[in-house]
Amino acid sequence: MRLQESGEMYLETILVLSKEHSYVRAVDVGEYMGFSKPSVSRAMRLLREAGYVQTDENGFLQLTESGKARAKKIYERHTVLSEYLKKIGVSDEVAVDDACKLEHYMSDETFEALRRQLESIS
Repeated sequence: MRLQESGEMYLETILVLSKEHSYVRAVDVGEYMGFSKPSVSRAMRLLREAGYVQTDENGFLQLTESGKARAKKIYERHTVLSEYLKKIGVSDEVAVDDACKLEHYMSDETFEALRRQLESIS
């Protein structure tokens, strides 16, 4: 399924928050992303329907295997792109911001070429 950028951002946020905390709630996602409760609720419903997110009996969010795989892919793109941009002289803040934009639209081929380039200059 083709996720929109916003869906990928939600998955990435759940992954990041789950690394920091033993549980993740929709309210935590909203606070982290600066989104309203209705926006987060709608997004979580869509992600559940798509099979990317589950909610346990306590209301905690968990990524499914496909959700985890998608979130890890986006997070990896973000970290590699941020690092690459910093290595070529982009300021930290701009590199992180630009990586966030690029990670959703770049082809796998281009990403792999950038990753190889980063490895060769590291």
